[in-house]
Order: sequence, then structure tokens, then C-alpha cells
Amino acid sequence: MRRLLVLGLVAVFSVSLAAPAQATFGTVLPTLTRNLVSYYDFEHPVRGNKSLEQDRGRSGTALSLINGGADMRVRDGAFRRSRNSLQLKQINPTVAGNDDWKAGLYSETGVPSLKAFNGARQASIMGWVKMTGQNPAPNSNSANPSDLYGAIGLAGVLTGDSNGHAVRALLELIQVNGELKLVALARRIDGGDSQTFAATEDWQKLLPQNEWVFLAATFDFDTGAMVLYRNGKPLAGKYVVAGDPWKLEGEPEPDVASATDPRGLKIGGSYPQNSREGNACNCRMDSLMFLDRVAKPWEVAAQYYWMKS
Repeated sequence: MRRLLVLGLVAVFSVSLAAPAQATFGTVLPTLTRNLVSYYDFEHPVRGNKSLEQDRGRSGTALSLINGGADMRVRDGAFRRSRNSLQLKQINPTVAGNDDWKAGLYSETGVPSLKAFNGARQASIMGWVKMTGQNPAPNSNSANPSDLYGAIGLAGVLTGDSNGHAVRALLELIQVNGELKLVALARRIDGGDSQTFAATEDWQKLLPQNEWVFLAATFDFDTGAMVLYRNGKPLAGKYVVAGDPWKLEGEPEPDVASATDPRGLKIGGSYPQNSREGNACNCRMDSLMFLDRVAKPWEVAAQYYWMKS
């Protein structure tokens, strides 16, 4: 089966359009390259500043490696053709500070290079995750040493009015009815309500300690559909918020996200402007992809096998 899939991908590659100017060195499925807004493989520091990571997608949005800088790149690729991944972690669990290792960027006026998500009809987030420590992490903003964060930050696109926490599209682990769940979470309208799609299966089975897992989340702001994937396969789950939190009913159509440039990206925690620690992730990530359309189910599976082959 795998051999047939790989052969099929070769055929796709042979008829695909040219890749974007920022070459992805064969690690991105050709059908996805046109919509690849940002792609971080943690193999390409910005020349002259190793605490920044080059964007291999079309937007050219450099990513800040916050608090750990170049030391956050570690020799532990998620797949055969990868050498490095990004280490994210909490540094001082007992101190209310902002020294956790995370990545992202933030601008109160919006990030123009991320304009593909301005008025977007769809979006996708994909990437590899490996849990490497205590999760959820101790809540450094609490005086109670046994208090843990209620979420584990993975990767997200901020809204156009975000304080660093609010998101337009997010892949994360959060509390759902008192239980930590892997979720896709999104907010169509800046300042509006979010919807959450939560995976049914226990999160520790989905993300076992010290094992690389390929996750994906897709968001359709027009239909309200969200899908989660693990290692190329869709996950069973349910929508958490009843009613119409995205305000999809009625005109105008189609429904799209707010017509604002996102204020940035956040990876491995909240508040990428580094104003405070929140929802730290003791984990590694590799080959993070942000797309301005929904990746089809066969493309998510093919991307997983494309990297693994």
C-alpha cells in the first residue's frame, strides 16, 4: 500500500505546478505548495541571526525562536530527511515569568506577510510533534505548586485583534468538560466566539511520550467544518460549542474570516510577544506548515507518507 502511494505521489509531482520561490527540497507534497503560506523546517536559520528561522513558504515570514534562540534547534528530525527539530520547554516552573522556550511573532498592527489569512475562506495547520517532558506544565502564574496549565500550546495563527492568545486557527490541547483533549479551535470573526472540534481518543494515546506524531487540523470558515488528523488518518471527535458561534447563518455568502491581517503566529505556548508565560509545551516540533486552504483528506495522508518515504 505504501509503495503504491509513494508511486502515486511521484505521478502527482510530475504534473504539479512549479514550487514557490522558497524551495522546500521535496518535503512538501507538490499539490500543497501553491497554498503553503508559511513552512518552518528548522534547518534554515536567518543569515546573521540564528534566533530567527527562515520561512520556506511563499510569505517569507521569519519566525522568532523566543528565549532559547539557536539552542532551540536540536538534532532530532521527525523523519528520515529531517535533521533538526525545535525544542520547546518550560524553564522555571516556580517563577511567574516569561522565559519559556516558544516560537512565534507578534505585531499589534498585524503582520502584512500573513495577509493570505486576511478574509480567508479556509486554512490548515500541519506538523510533527513529540512530547518530551511534563505535560501539561506547572502553571507558573499560580501560587499553588500543584496547579497545572489547562492547555498545551501547539501551533496557531492569531486573530487581527489578538492579545497574543486569541486565535483565528489553532492546533492545541485544551480542557473540554474537565478533560484534556487534542483540538482544532478557530474564530472566524475577530472578537467573536470560537468553535472547538475535540478528538474523542485520550490525548496521551494520540501523543505518547518521546514519539514523533504527524498532526493536522483543517478549518473551513464557510461551512463551519473542522477536521483533525493523526499520522494521515482522520480522528473521531465532536464539536464543543452548540449553535452558530461563527455566525454562519444568513447573508452574505461565502463566509470568510475577518478582513484583517493576523497579528502573528504562536508555537509552543501563548503570547508570542513574550509578555508572559502561558500554556507551555515541553515538546519538540518539526516541519510546521500553515496553508490558506483546507488540505484534502488524501493530501494529509499523502503528506505524511511523502515525508516518511
